[in-house]
Amino acid sequence: MAGIYIHIPFCKQACHYCDFHFSTSLKKKDDMLAALHKELQLRKNELGDEQIETIYFGGGTPSILAVKELQDLIDSVYEHYDVIDDPEVTLEANPDDLSEEQLYLLKTTSVNRLSIGVQSFFEEDLQLMNRAHNAKEAVQCIEIASELFDNITIDLIYGIPGMTMESWAQNIEKALSFRIPHISSYALTVEPKTALEHMIAKGKVAPVDDDLAQEHFLFLVDKLQQEGFVHYELSNFGKEGFFSQNNTAYWLGKKYLGIGPSAHSFNGARRSWNVRNNTQYIKALLGNELPSEIETLSVTDRYNEAVMTGLRTIWGVSVEQLERDFGPSYKKYFLQQIQKYLEQELLYIDQDIVRATKKGKFLTDGIASDLFMLNLS
Repeated sequence: MAGIYIHIPFCKQACHYCDFHFSTSLKKKDDMLAALHKELQLRKNELGDEQIETIYFGGGTPSILAVKELQDLIDSVYEHYDVIDDPEVTLEANPDDLSEEQLYLLKTTSVNRLSIGVQSFFEEDLQLMNRAHNAKEAVQCIEIASELFDNITIDLIYGIPGMTMESWAQNIEKALSFRIPHISSYALTVEPKTALEHMIAKGKVAPVDDDLAQEHFLFLVDKLQQEGFVHYELSNFGKEGFFSQNNTAYWLGKKYLGIGPSAHSFNGARRSWNVRNNTQYIKALLGNELPSEIETLSVTDRYNEAVMTGLRTIWGVSVEQLERDFGPSYKKYFLQQIQKYLEQELLYIDQDIVRATKKGKFLTDGIASDLFMLNLS
């Protein structure tokens, strides 16, 4: 089984924290759509006999497209690929795009999962982040969407400057009041060359407090687990039967195609990525060329990815699987490197599986990078 990710590189406005690839100009939208269709066609044999089980629209802001434009891209996937009978089709959407009329139109398409970028239910947070929607729009769209779609996730951001533990708790309670089956939550990260980095450097916004962000995270984990959510990946919480199939496939090392500018792909042995430029992407595709670079992953690369993705999930890292996939030297190295984290109770080992403890989860990415192998190929 495999998945297809389609990157829609357009947004109404730039969020202050975002470093994803997008443009706020829609002048090239028609050419971009033609190029996306062309890439889907040109790469139709790349996955071999793999069936497509997930289609994911990310961005950017995919909900900026017309419903027909979205369905046409889905139809193009069906035309060129072998799709299972009931694939998970996810649309990332901003609340301001999800009017009642738009939601009813989306219900007529193949989209069966909505990922709504709420981020916060407080106006001051949304304004600081320069989100295009307001809190009222967030509430309204979730209320209507919940009547039409069973499979909904929302995004929430913690660690926002000025966010208290009380306001964070209120954000979570508000999210839970809609009885949605999935929540994704991320710490606010200050990415290089973003407006947020500039505002912090100029003293216009307070620096991100990592200790407070960790408190927010631990509160989130406890609260959602009390409400019956499974913390199945570092930033993702789902009720049973509502885990993101698209993201889970990525964490479990399945193959996927990334369509669109800046999109990444993985076929088990090689990784490729498209040019991060709309004009260059369109020009190449409309000239029947693929604007991508390819990297063949070494054994060490694949080991490092297995450690990183495994530690972020409830499935953990199997010591014996490391040996089967990469050899005894990698198993030995891994067991040596995890010792200090076992002693610090940041990791634990249950039979064959190594996982992060509750207090180790927030530090997972840093721990994983310390377990990376650097000197073997």
